[in-house]
Amino acid sequence: MPIFDYYPRNHEPYDKETEKKIFKYSLLIPVVMVALLWLVKIIENAYDLDLTTFGILPLTLEGLPGIIFSPFIHASYDHLLSNSFPFLILMFALLYFYRRLAYRIFFLIYILSGICVWLGGRESWHIGASGIVYGLASFLFFSGVFRKDANLLTIGIIVIFLYGSMFWGIFPLKPEISWESHLWGAASGLMLAFYYRQQGPVRPAASWENEPEDEDDEDDTPEEEFVEDITSEADQEKDDSDKSGKSKENNPYTITNTEYPDFSSK
Repeated sequence: MPIFDYYPRNHEPYDKETEKKIFKYSLLIPVVMVALLWLVKIIENAYDLDLTTFGILPLTLEGLPGIIFSPFIHASYDHLLSNSFPFLILMFALLYFYRRLAYRIFFLIYILSGICVWLGGRESWHIGASGIVYGLASFLFFSGVFRKDANLLTIGIIVIFLYGSMFWGIFPLKPEISWESHLWGAASGLMLAFYYRQQGPVRPAASWENEPEDEDDEDDTPEEEFVEDITSEADQEKDDSDKSGKSKENNPYTITNTEYPDFSSK
């Protein structure tokens, strides 16, 4: 089964073997991505390199390739560590719940956040995967809101709780932090959550939603049938009386205009 086609078309929710494979691939891909981030940092330190110039430098041709390369570059191991765990959890949740749609969402968050930083960021080098982390967290959180899905909403809340300073990261409180990446990443996730609100996982219907809309309609049905029966009987009696009246008129032995003598005293 190919990695990028692990969600079968005729998927059954109670197929445990399929769920195990989906879980495995949903975890494997984020682990590989995080390992790649660490490999880049290790190589940078081992060879005493400075890869900052592969970041995003807004409104310059020199900084344009940073839209692709900046998420792989981090200023320090602490910076990389702070992005690794949220990225691992969020990417796993995206792949597990959204299946094939997940790759499209990830790619759009990746590109949109980078382009927006290049267009609207400060004149400085912007590096790190935090823009993608904010985009994934925003997408999962607002998807839960728009879909009214408790599972997706809970995952977003848990990540925001673990990544405590996430909300404040979208404000220009620390000049050394690329708050533009955080802001545009979160905005991209929000926009995509709204756009794809009708696609992806479907919230199971609650038990009360499957109940009849109005029980009074069922109670009124016998009365309506009873009224119809009475009306039909009355119409039948009327038709019978009309027929009998016509038969009397056509009968030559029927006296229809009899005059009686007046025996009253005068």
